[in-house]
Amino acid sequence: MRIDGRAVAAEVRARIRRQVADLDLTPGLATVLVGDDPASHIYVGSKRKACAEAGMESFHHELGADASQDEVAELIGTLNADPRVHGILLQLPVPEGLDGSALTALIDPRKDVDGLTPVNAGLLVQGRDAMVPCTPNGVMVLLDHVDTPLEGADAVILGRSDLVGRPLVSLLLHRNATVTVCHSRTRGLAEVCSRADVLIAAVGRPGLVTAEMVKEGATVIDVGINRVDGKLVGDVDFDSVEPRARAITPVPGGVGPMTIAMLLDNTLSAARSLGVAR
Repeated sequence: MRIDGRAVAAEVRARIRRQVADLDLTPGLATVLVGDDPASHIYVGSKRKACAEAGMESFHHELGADASQDEVAELIGTLNADPRVHGILLQLPVPEGLDGSALTALIDPRKDVDGLTPVNAGLLVQGRDAMVPCTPNGVMVLLDHVDTPLEGADAVILGRSDLVGRPLVSLLLHRNATVTVCHSRTRGLAEVCSRADVLIAAVGRPGLVTAEMVKEGATVIDVGINRVDGKLVGDVDFDSVEPRARAITPVPGGVGPMTIAMLLDNTLSAARSLGVAR
């Protein structure tokens, strides 16, 4: 079964539009873009467009590549204090010379719609209410969409990034899966992967996961986005793996659309928690 991430994301966004229309406030998302990275401009533009379509207000701030750590920190402080702003997104990576992690940590955890502040990361590990990073949250929605049994399942995650791999460990553990995390130093990678009932690839290596690494009937989620010969491809060799998988996400059109959908969902949640009159 091919998991249509675009269709699932469209359902989520339609639900958010309805819920925003019923609120007595307008959720506001502030985006902060430092520097002139072309990909970052595209990503932020997509997020702002999605906000408008959902009935949310977008507050966009651009700083030059020569902006100092203190200048970005001051802007984040201003947004933290702005009652119109319910969510703050610092687009990463920031230019060389700036500490993106330190800047992210300055965001009010209640407005941390990326779920990357130390406070939210810690709450997630403890199984308490937290802002969950958008991509891992989207992965869980896709797993549920295809009724993936998670309790007692062997789940293998390829990749241990703060953005995807580590949050997924907590999310899957909270659903009573048995979780194994693989990385560049994992021995016997193919053997470990071949035991997985749920296999999630998020390492940024095109075609890393091949058919012999996938258990018959496994659910395979491909988070990887790689450009090869002008085409977007994932970390999974889709054509060889699809016949073995119970369900699988394509690239593009799988996990990607879910990321922005869950960003909107987090912004809606933040607006409900913080509140402010129209």
